[in-house]
Amino acid sequence: MKKILGMGNALVDIMTTLPDDGVLAEFNLPKGSMQLVDSNLCDKINKRIECYNPKISAGGSAANTIKALAHLGAPCGFIGKTSRDKLGTLFRQDLANTGVELHVLDSQSATGHAIALVSPNAERTFATHLGAAVELSATEIDANVFEKYDYFYIEGYLVQNHDLIESAVKTARSLNMKVAIDLASYNVVAENLDFLRRISKEYVDIIFANEEEAKAFTGKEAEAAADEIAALCDIAVVKVGKRGSIIRQGDKVFRTGIIDANCIDTTGAGDFYAAGFMFGLASGYSLDRCGKLGALLSGKVIESLGAQISPEGWNFVCKELKNI
Repeated sequence: MKKILGMGNALVDIMTTLPDDGVLAEFNLPKGSMQLVDSNLCDKINKRIECYNPKISAGGSAANTIKALAHLGAPCGFIGKTSRDKLGTLFRQDLANTGVELHVLDSQSATGHAIALVSPNAERTFATHLGAAVELSATEIDANVFEKYDYFYIEGYLVQNHDLIESAVKTARSLNMKVAIDLASYNVVAENLDFLRRISKEYVDIIFANEEEAKAFTGKEAEAAADEIAALCDIAVVKVGKRGSIIRQGDKVFRTGIIDANCIDTTGAGDFYAAGFMFGLASGYSLDRCGKLGALLSGKVIESLGAQISPEGWNFVCKELKNI
């Protein structure tokens, strides 16, 4: 099996189920978005949601994907940056416990965290304080780490640091790695559109996007967006919610559905879809089979609070893998 290296914001998720969307309005957080917040606002939100008994776990988009890949048995590693504080220790131990090879750098700043606010309809909104995660820099990209792997997977949330992204994908390309990126959030795409389109055309092989991200990237609806994205890279994957996903490579188009699931929280659905899909690619599976694996994992993760699949859910996944 091919080896996969991920890079992303090393964060700890603070998962909170809300009774309504009042907190979102109170702090002017657009529903379904990811907003970067400073430490002052982060503290205020944390105090406001204490009454809802938040759940804490290691997170970050790319880290979620890499952890899920490790659960599936894929050889993988992760690049990020944390402090050696309590949250940083939790983050590192969580990844190491799943078998992820750590390439996590140290910082004197506090470990970043993402406040995930889950609305009654299961949609999640993130207020993220990056902390140490944002200090990962282009000068810290080490080709000696990259050369151990075959695929490089990167989250779009890093795109505010253009130098870091470009240095990383250039390094991966120079070592003949396949490069995959998840566009992460529609507002992040809109704010960095020209840069994202350029690096996608020059360096990226696989692009993951949901409908909103694909529209922000192309200005088009899902089907047409998949066509345009596939013109920039080798494989385009556009996730269309309950309608499944559209996968395009050249003239070939595959459409996959979803599995039956009791949706509690959509946090991690895209991350786990990417994990299933990348596992399929690393295993040499066909693209339609990769899409089915993505649907399987995304369907199971939404049945739990936070970007985690329960032990029972993993047992189900392992059994179903044989049938896909």
